[in-house]
Amino acid sequence: MRVMVMIKATQHTEAGVLPDEKLLADMGRYNDELVKAGVMLAGEGLHPSSKGVRVSFSGATRTVIDGPFTETKELIAGFWLWQVRSMDEAVEWIKRCPNPTGETAEIELRQVFEAEDFGPQFTPELREQEERLRAQIAGKA
Repeated sequence: MRVMVMIKATQHTEAGVLPDEKLLADMGRYNDELVKAGVMLAGEGLHPSSKGVRVSFSGATRTVIDGPFTETKELIAGFWLWQVRSMDEAVEWIKRCPNPTGETAEIELRQVFEAEDFGPQFTPELREQEERLRAQIAGKA
């Protein structure tokens, strides 16, 4: 199963405070362990929401909203995409994670949908299209 691991933003990450050398080194070692174990598929830190935008959808209307966004506790400062056998395994890995912000931090783990999760409405034609797109993406990596 794939799991999206989201590091929640803090006032410091939203202010653009960068991690110190020790935290970067600790995270580098942790990421190395994840890669060697075949768990980590991707992972990145994100700039503060002041450099982001949101797009609000209402029917056919699209509205662009410039950051920063006020609800810091709802924002994401970074993420990983992991391949694990179970959510329990993902939790065990996250318990080994260095504190990602160096202060009070929260990390959210959510299972990623797989094709079989969508049921019969995900027709063979749609599955084929999805597989083609994934192959194209993998070819560019």
